Amino acid sequence: MQQYVHLVHSPQIKLLALFADSLPNVANSSQKSTITIQQGDNAKMAETKEIIFIDKPRGITSFGVIAILRRKLGIKRIGHAGTLDPFATGLLIVGIGAGTKKLKEFEALPKTYVMDVFLGKRTDTGDPEGKIIEEKKVGDVESSNVEKILAGMEGELELPIPQYSAVKHKGIRLYKYARRGIKIEQKFRKTEIFKLKLFGVSRSGNNPVLRVEMDCEKGTYARAVGEELGRRLGIPAMLAELRRTKIGDISVDNAKKPEEI
Repeated sequence: MQQYVHLVHSPQIKLLALFADSLPNVANSSQKSTITIQQGDNAKMAETKEIIFIDKPRGITSFGVIAILRRKLGIKRIGHAGTLDPFATGLLIVGIGAGTKKLKEFEALPKTYVMDVFLGKRTDTGDPEGKIIEEKKVGDVESSNVEKILAGMEGELELPIPQYSAVKHKGIRLYKYARRGIKIEQKFRKTEIFKLKLFGVSRSGNNPVLRVEMDCEKGTYARAVGEELGRRLGIPAMLAELRRTKIGDISVDNAKKPEEI
């Protein structure tokens, strides 16, 4: 890679060189194969030897789950159908061997999340793992007002893409820029939220916490939804907990912990 950088001096190549550790191994590029995906009943299939349902624990990346399964099963060709943040828990659909060819079908399905929206703090990541960038004392929150705001957020919504996300800019994932303190112009994404339901209001210390269930299309950033809810309430907000409970008709109740595989 160092020799390649000396030969080509364009700004984009220099940028790629900065993130050389994140680039794929060119020598292995010939191993990639074209996958043809057909939408259909396979998207609702039950767990099989090639498709398994994992309940991801908190504190591990989605790729970390894959690494555990590769070691346990002795199989290298394993992938998943939709990343969960390290702090998040819940349903992760995993393809094993030929099952990896079916993962696109699951990626296209709608998702259901349960979010604990913590009011009074906002972080640069939108979750507890980030640096606090705004704080505010918060009194009581009326459930009826929250429900009204949630109803107004249903339908098509344009939300900022979190800086700490896997979306790519010039071939590099945004979180890699953010970790190096490199600011990228804010990008937005239109998404559709089918339903937002308030389960209840509790308190964590002096701060209200809203438990909200969200049905949404793929590609919706729950952290951005939590922050938008806070913005409409006039209160800084972040996600304290996030759990993916369903992908299409598949429930996390049917999933196993990684250690149970």
